[in-house]
Amino acid sequence: MPDSPALLVIGECVADIVRMPGAPDRTHPGGSPANVAYGLARLGRRTTLITQLGPDPNGRLIKDHLESAGVRVLTDGSGAPTPTATVGLDDAGRATYGFEITWTLGPVERAGEPPRHVHTGSLATALDPGAGTVLDLVRSLRDGSTVSYDPNVRPALMGDHARAVRRAESCVALSDVVKASDEDLRWLYPDESPEETAGRWLRSGPAVVLVTRGAAGATAFLPGSAVSTGAPPVRIADTVGAGDAFMSGALHALASHGLLGAEGRAGLRSLDTTLLGDVLRHAVASAAVTVARAGALPPDRKELAAALAGGSGPDR
Repeated sequence: MPDSPALLVIGECVADIVRMPGAPDRTHPGGSPANVAYGLARLGRRTTLITQLGPDPNGRLIKDHLESAGVRVLTDGSGAPTPTATVGLDDAGRATYGFEITWTLGPVERAGEPPRHVHTGSLATALDPGAGTVLDLVRSLRDGSTVSYDPNVRPALMGDHARAVRRAESCVALSDVVKASDEDLRWLYPDESPEETAGRWLRSGPAVVLVTRGAAGATAFLPGSAVSTGAPPVRIADTVGAGDAFMSGALHALASHGLLGAEGRAGLRSLDTTLLGDVLRHAVASAAVTVARAGALPPDRKELAAALAGGSGPDR
């Protein structure tokens, strides 16, 4: 895809140490933004990741993994240890997390063409002091780039609830596309329905809000309308990276429709449910491929095309 626009992802890399009952530990490259960057590159999108990686075996593992898909990896050179997450999987493949993470991202030297689109979220926008660096960079790029955000809430690391909500809402207001799981929304706004949250977020700035519902599929919200699709039936290996694969699939579809970049912003603001349904279908299919195999391994273009050929369409 030589004409693919340049995409920039900003956020953490994490070494996921996966523990399942009766099985030895497995270490997988992870971190929500890193997974999104990897997924975009596997789908043929020219992608750069700004992140922190330590000079340690986990850092080398993750860098090699990302570069194997074509991700350009830029780091701040701080030498901080590579973050780790212990991922516990139950017999149904559902994940719980424990973390050893510091996020102190400093300025990163970035050369080359300006990005068409910037994606961020997760711990990178929640943990100080690095979160301030991330938000400053997004603000500096927003005039020339569309922006997407996924809060990817990790309650154990979010700190004070009210402060975490304010930070998330600041990121939402900077964004054109926001994706959140129903679990994220329940933590952020326990007394509000996903529909209410999506409507309020849309009024603060984004053109579209995507809400994932696990095995129940996903819903995309526009001002005044919504479109939903179910998740195709799959045998789940684990759910690690499912939401990130959804995000990369959605961004890939938006790029294919010419809706990323400052010049695509007007198109995002005039999205109809038919086109948005296609975006949602790509995102759900990408997640379905990922949960069917171990670790955060999103599809490449051929695998996504095969999944789409066997998937279901959106329901209005």
